[in-house]
Amino acid sequence: MSEARRVVAIVPAGDLDASTAFYRELGFEVASDHGDYRILTDGRGWDLHLRHQPGWPANVEDNPLGLYFYVEDVDAVADRVRGRIIEQGAPRAKPWGTYEFAVSDPSGVLVRVGRVVG
Repeated sequence: MSEARRVVAIVPAGDLDASTAFYRELGFEVASDHGDYRILTDGRGWDLHLRHQPGWPANVEDNPLGLYFYVEDVDAVADRVRGRIIEQGAPRAKPWGTYEFAVSDPSGVLVRVGRVVG
């Protein structure tokens, strides 16, 4: 993958260890740890930076952040986090042309995992 053009989200985490454990369930590993800042990767194109932000957010349900991870084998990822999936019966096809599911990270970040369907 070219380093010339890519984007990586920097996500605040009220509990850095809990957030790291959550993203590990999705397939990430810690690439580097700088105390209050961790760089995570799945080694195949998903990269994420977690920044410890004590008290973030004040109310988990008010967290305005969201992430979308595109992956071919949605069901395999869903199997790793089955107990955390928000919608009953997911993953499933959505009217906007994706097959996806959603989970919430420990700080309330909405995380969707899916793929575009033909």
